[in-house]
Amino acid sequence: MTSKVALVSDNSKVSRITVGETKKLKLNFKWTQEHDEAFVDVDPLIEIFGSRVLVQVRTPKLKTKGGIILTDDAKDTEQWNTQVGLVRAIGPLAFCNRETMKPWVEGIWCEPGDFVRMPKYGGDRWQIKTPTGEPALFVVFNDLDLAGRLLGDPLAVKAFI
Repeated sequence: MTSKVALVSDNSKVSRITVGETKKLKLNFKWTQEHDEAFVDVDPLIEIFGSRVLVQVRTPKLKTKGGIILTDDAKDTEQWNTQVGLVRAIGPLAFCNRETMKPWVEGIWCEPGDFVRMPKYGGDRWQIKTPTGEPALFVVFNDLDLAGRLLGDPLAVKAFI
């Protein structure tokens, strides 16, 4: 399943991207099979409103590099403690002054296709089954809740409890 990228005028931009389209962007790291497994291309089944940002949380590994299959508890711990995600969509008012609807002076903090640090708690979270049967976790945050844009490989950032 793939999503469309829709762009409207500057003040009412709604932007959405697929994982496949993210791989085509100029990234600061080499996209590998491991990235495909961490950010599965599945439709989040939502259109984002207002000042919200849709983030796909990194999916935990199924097994270690040595081939040891991870338990459900280990995968759940990583899934719910990770704070790294892929921006999949932004609402038309994201990164805009709420009174004037004009873009912020400092500009857009992140765009679809960027990897971001996000809060561990908060946001509206839900899961969608991937073709392999594993769940992909999506979260909707307010634009102000995002902590920062990652400038390197999102798989290099580890989750801590």
